[in-house]
Amino acid sequence: MDWHLTDIPAECGSGWTGYTWNPDFFPKPERFMDKLHEMGMHVTLNVHPADGVRVHEEAYLPMARELGINYEEGDKIPFDAANRQFMEAYFKYLHYPNEEKGVDFWWLDWQQGSRSKMAGVDTLWMLNHLHFLDNGRNRKKPLTFSRYAGIGSHRYPVGFSGDSYSTWDSLEFQPYFTANASNVGYSWWSHDIGGHQGGCRDDELAVRWMQFGVFSPIMRLHSTANEFYGKEPWNYSMEAECIMSDFLQLRHRLIPYLYTMNYLTHLQGLPLLQPMYYHHDTEEAYHVPNQYYFGTQMIVCPITKPVSRRSMIAGFDAWLPEGDYFDFFTGQYYKGGRRMKLYRGLEYIPVLVPAGGVIPMAKDFMESHLHNPKELEVHIFNGADGSFDLYEDREEDGREADPVVTHIEFTSGKTAGIHMQIEGEPEGVIPDKRYYDIHIRGIAEPSQIVFTDNTSVQFSQSYDVERKEISIRFCGENLRDINIQIRLGDEKIMVPDKKKAIFDLLHRAQIEYSLKAEIYEAVCNEKNRERLIGKLVQMEMDSNLLGAVVEQIVMDC
Repeated sequence: MDWHLTDIPAECGSGWTGYTWNPDFFPKPERFMDKLHEMGMHVTLNVHPADGVRVHEEAYLPMARELGINYEEGDKIPFDAANRQFMEAYFKYLHYPNEEKGVDFWWLDWQQGSRSKMAGVDTLWMLNHLHFLDNGRNRKKPLTFSRYAGIGSHRYPVGFSGDSYSTWDSLEFQPYFTANASNVGYSWWSHDIGGHQGGCRDDELAVRWMQFGVFSPIMRLHSTANEFYGKEPWNYSMEAECIMSDFLQLRHRLIPYLYTMNYLTHLQGLPLLQPMYYHHDTEEAYHVPNQYYFGTQMIVCPITKPVSRRSMIAGFDAWLPEGDYFDFFTGQYYKGGRRMKLYRGLEYIPVLVPAGGVIPMAKDFMESHLHNPKELEVHIFNGADGSFDLYEDREEDGREADPVVTHIEFTSGKTAGIHMQIEGEPEGVIPDKRYYDIHIRGIAEPSQIVFTDNTSVQFSQSYDVERKEISIRFCGENLRDINIQIRLGDEKIMVPDKKKAIFDLLHRAQIEYSLKAEIYEAVCNEKNRERLIGKLVQMEMDSNLLGAVVEQIVMDC
């Protein structure tokens, strides 16, 4: 924010508005931005243009001359979004020189309200409109980042929802707000992940907010200028740092999936976050406001309550539509068609993928934000047929190129199949030597894997008994049509060991060792599900722990 001069003479204003780099912080701004570009980053500057242009600015004199301002008296150049001549000079003198130095797009801030000289025109809406069009000149993909400017302003910017609070109540509101905004076409919301102000230090809250941020439209960490508010993972406890780092890396690995979903927003107006009632015309879909579809393949249930200190887990009161579902992280299998409380420790939140779900990801989180991945992971969840169209493209000198679409189709059954077909011109878009890692969850160990149309393809395979997962790795060099046949001994959905999951729950719980042993003994020895639940209810255990154990017992029935 304070990249520009802020310590200025009182007659020049508060320093909130500014366009002249602060040399104490950035003695060579062009060199600084060149270095960021070399690292694969893009640069945005935060601007608060409401106060106009004052005499201390580097651009003041030429801009004042062009606009006929009395520069000898040092008269202020007033901001006026409804004045064509001013706006042309605004871009010419204040923005284009910085863009030539390396600024890629602008963060428009603190200009909200309907104060303009043209009746009915919101100044921030006008700025969003003009900046978006201007940033798209020369066929560039246009981008601007801005505060909310009212209904209809979703057409232009990535949205900034305002200064949130670092509290559990504030976090609780975010999933509902973000999914619900899709009802007015506002998909690309950006939040101050972790909270902007207020609250107190709470590592657990910071982790939960980060987890929601990873499954939100725009992942952005931000806070007020308090040195204790730093959102970098290394500012927190070792446990929190590890979890936050894992989730930030996951966000980068999910870019192929996210980019495809944003393509669908661009092409069809489909928001990334969709309330449950978008897909299910039933009363239950309206009673889970914090549960939402994240693209076409995931249902996310962000945990926004603290864990119980006895069980070290927290729950989410979810609704599972009809069908079969897998947890994206744990591989746990759920039968749908019911309300169910889902419990997780701090390391995860419930993210459900329907049977047949296909999720493309980058294998290496470091390369995925720089270019299309050289190693693509495709995660498939057994139990139904499914498909996914992966969109990838590139920019040449900032100009948009046509997308390449990889159609991925999975056929379930005793002889399962994977068909991948590349449409479009892959040269320069997909790496010449791309490696594919196919992972299929919830499936039996195969008796044979065959590339039916390309028998010369060299591949490796493995089977993880604990995760119930097949992994197939091969190089797709010069391959545009790939058919894989997987012969299975058993076509039913395979699930991870529930006893192990329950053991892990008990191992983490901060309860008496004797009670842990009593619970686990009942789980191992009582074969009747109803009698087992009855025994567990009679034990004096934390309600969250009881709920989590029962969740494991009944999730697939």
